[in-house]
Amino acid sequence: MPKSFRNKKIALLASDTDVAQEAKESLLKLYDFSPREEAEIIVALGGDGFMLHLMHEIMHQDVAIFGMNCGTVGFLLNEFRPDQLMQRIEKSISVTLHPLKMTAYTNDDYKIEALAINEVSLLRETRQTAKLKIIIDDKVRMDNLVCDGILVATPAGSTAYNLSAHGPIIPMNSDILALTPISAFRPRRWKGALLPHSSKIRFEILEDKKRPVSAVADIKEVRNVSAVEVMEDKSVKITLLFDNEHTLEERIFNEQFSY
Repeated sequence: MPKSFRNKKIALLASDTDVAQEAKESLLKLYDFSPREEAEIIVALGGDGFMLHLMHEIMHQDVAIFGMNCGTVGFLLNEFRPDQLMQRIEKSISVTLHPLKMTAYTNDDYKIEALAINEVSLLRETRQTAKLKIIIDDKVRMDNLVCDGILVATPAGSTAYNLSAHGPIIPMNSDILALTPISAFRPRRWKGALLPHSSKIRFEILEDKKRPVSAVADIKEVRNVSAVEVMEDKSVKITLLFDNEHTLEERIFNEQFSY
């Protein structure tokens, strides 16, 4: 007889990979799950990409996610183990994430908004480098950055694209955002900056018709932008649950000593 989760309404979701679907079947034999629309907690089986899409789907709902890795890296997920799932959830540590809000203005006068859990990135669209002006809290900090692009990363996203672009790893409780250039050409040695999480960041694209730039908020891309504004959105929160012996904060901290 499947176990119940007492008073918790827990739903089970899985990506469409063979590994995730096999894991789902093994859990369905052990536990009773609620329909997704009734859930207070979602057990998610998949990889980091699946988790990122799921967080975007539920970020306006009052529901927490306990992910279990059925993918490759699984940075945002716990280890997959079918046994003692209820006890793991009851003992888990919750982490609250606030996404970045991107407001992109296109050069044909459209305004498009999107949220990003990991990062907002600006990327050149053609062979020519992008030219960007950087304004932070209404003060021009750099009047002409020549580069392949630039990104603003949250602590949760600091170990993703930001780290690949040689940006810093940011502890979860630091209230800091990373501003990281991508292949900066001028000024060649500029490595980026650390900003207070309350910063309002504006990028203005210079020569936007000649040197087109796209803006990407996690999974939402806006092409041919003329300006992009980025700031943390405290009105939105995402709750993730982690095994108490392997929290997200501990994982990010450990990444600073990996080699």
